Amino acid sequence: MSILKYKGRNIYYESQGEGKPILILNGIMMSTKSWEPFAHAFSANNQLIRVDFIDQGQSDKLENSAYTLDLQVDVLETLMRHLGIHKINIVGISYGGEVGTLFAIKYPYLVDRLVLFNTTPYTSPWLAEIGHQWNAIGRTRDGQTYYQATIPVIYSPSYYEARLDWMKNREKLLIPVFSNPVFLDAMERLTNSAESYDARAQIKEIKAPTLIVAADEDALTPLKNQKELHEQIEGSELVILPGVGHASMYERPMLFVSLVLGFINTVDTEYHV
Repeated sequence: MSILKYKGRNIYYESQGEGKPILILNGIMMSTKSWEPFAHAFSANNQLIRVDFIDQGQSDKLENSAYTLDLQVDVLETLMRHLGIHKINIVGISYGGEVGTLFAIKYPYLVDRLVLFNTTPYTSPWLAEIGHQWNAIGRTRDGQTYYQATIPVIYSPSYYEARLDWMKNREKLLIPVFSNPVFLDAMERLTNSAESYDARAQIKEIKAPTLIVAADEDALTPLKNQKELHEQIEGSELVILPGVGHASMYERPMLFVSLVLGFINTVDTEYHV
């Protein structure tokens, strides 16, 4: 268990393995534990760094506070200095991809390569309304309804139906968590922190080699928004996963690992044939 002190707050992180460092950034409902199925693969030949953002997992909660994604960006910069890392490979999904995008804009000299899964360049009014709905349901403290509003939509319909028994078991595990006022209040702050996110005017400043992985059945960050990242980041690569939803790493875990490790660990960037 490792703790970073950031302005009097405890930030939980884990580091394992050796090699080129990979900093993997959580989606909004995730924590360091969410990456456990991938930890062995990512740490076999690399240094894997996981971190709980403020209001996530085992990091401190900011009760009665409001903040933006910029706070999470600066937490990461502090973590890098703490670990003595001068260049990092960032992998982010959804909320973590947004934080990773802003980090690459604010601290370009710290980023080696950037991998963005299911990420949007801005919070659209449509997505903001979904967040408002989540918050309103969260205030009812009805864990069953909160689950139904937030979880099925992150998977593609085909995956959800094929894994229905697994989904129902997951529902039983998550409803107590989703009924916890501490968790729900933290989720509301995290959701609100992303509402003002808009990197469109600055995205062209990203110069790190970038891989964008989009999913064509993503109901939270539509394909159009994911493609916009590719269009604005010069020299970026775009991979579109067919029949996949927002939680792409869970739906296609082997492909997720292959894309991340292949892009980050490839030595040559140019090939002359």
